[in-house]
Amino acid sequence: MTSTYRAVLLTRKGGPDALELRELPLEPPGPGQVRVRVRATGVGFTDIIMRRGYYPYAPKFPFTPGYEAVGDVEALGPGVTGLKPGQRVAALTVFGGCAEYLTRGAEEFVPVPEGLDDAEVTALILNYVTAYQMIHRVARVQPGTRALVTGAGGGVGTALLQLLKVAGAEVYGVDSAPKAEAVRSLGATFLDYRERPFDQSLRALVPEGVDVAFDGIGGANISLCSRAVRQGGQVVSYGFTSAVGRDGSSDNLGTLLGMLSLYVGTRLRGRRPAFYGITQLYREDPRPFREDLPKLFELLAQRKVEPLIARRLPLLSGREGQELLERGGIRGKIVLLREGSEAA
Repeated sequence: MTSTYRAVLLTRKGGPDALELRELPLEPPGPGQVRVRVRATGVGFTDIIMRRGYYPYAPKFPFTPGYEAVGDVEALGPGVTGLKPGQRVAALTVFGGCAEYLTRGAEEFVPVPEGLDDAEVTALILNYVTAYQMIHRVARVQPGTRALVTGAGGGVGTALLQLLKVAGAEVYGVDSAPKAEAVRSLGATFLDYRERPFDQSLRALVPEGVDVAFDGIGGANISLCSRAVRQGGQVVSYGFTSAVGRDGSSDNLGTLLGMLSLYVGTRLRGRRPAFYGITQLYREDPRPFREDLPKLFELLAQRKVEPLIARRLPLLSGREGQELLERGGIRGKIVLLREGSEAA
């Protein structure tokens, strides 16, 4: 039995060179814990924010990134019931996924049905649960709802497009021209934000405005979304990525102004604001996550959703994955996979 395992370790705040491959001791799971051999994890913008030192739910340095994980149960700690060795499971880890092994409390793992692709399951855990909960638990979208999605070609954006279509909504997707084909292929009307302000493009098509807008960018987008939404409609924000520059800088003032724009500016225009954060919700109550992820497994098995996988890289390629994401132009989800892990 091996006594060590390899993991990508974020050693300090900084650039991609702060990510190092390390050998760590493999400890037995404690009471109520499960040790999993990781099959797959994802790379997302939150990982980059953690590396730059701006994420409130990140642990102290050093730690292993990896916001979500799929793996096989390898060892059970005392008192664990309901799981068995060899069973495939998924977890919203927030950190720790970019490693050969992961140990967490048994309650954090959700069984994964057979026959599903590891990369697609990985995309569901963060991106699709985020989208699903915003649609059904926050906005409560009904058939015929008109919805606007910014950053529509990204990981959460493409999840929103697909799940809104499943919900029977009429969808408008905002992004740059290189992502137009991807947005249209998912059933949305494409709006190019570089061509002109997207609220103007939207109003040209829907003069009365949409019922709800979903935005993960923040900044000026909040005001544009407010103007694109009808009176009494809703603006749902799930992040302020515009406040973190690609050069590594963080615009705290930009984040503050984004929150003010969401909660004050949106209300002044007669729209309803909402902010969604999957980690905050999960920490407060994990039950919605445990309820919603199996629903997404079913939609995936029925091919009613088909996660867009931008890249499939080796499991310990966390640095390469973050570098790719920072360069921009990624359509969908970057997934890191253990060799031989595709479907089960």
